[in-house]
Amino acid sequence: MSELAQYRGTGKRKASVARVILKPGDGTTWFNGRTIESYFPRATHRELALAPLKLAGVEGTFDVRVRVHGGGPSGQAGAVRHGIARALVEADPELRVPLKRAGFLTRDARIVERKKAGLHKARKAPQFSKR
Repeated sequence: MSELAQYRGTGKRKASVARVILKPGDGTTWFNGRTIESYFPRATHRELALAPLKLAGVEGTFDVRVRVHGGGPSGQAGAVRHGIARALVEADPELRVPLKRAGFLTRDARIVERKKAGLHKARKAPQFSKR
């Protein structure tokens, strides 16, 4: 890995899209101009977002720069995880197999179903009246 190397990955989850750039460095995180602690106050979201780095054993060797938008915190954390995993595969193709086995390279396609006309929600129908 050269000094000028940078690896990009785009991650998606629900309505969130994350653009991730990994650069060799000391492990600095940058999420929409903030640290990961201020962007994801919950520890579970932080762990979810940085799980691919932990699995690959490269925590602290890459600077992580993320632009993420859309959705809520859980969707954004999932999108960041997906983007980091894709960027790691670009950096080191040998990591593809362990990341794929852990499910980090699969785009979770579950999104909110749209509301249908005549129904209260996507599937909730009005109460049936016999008379």
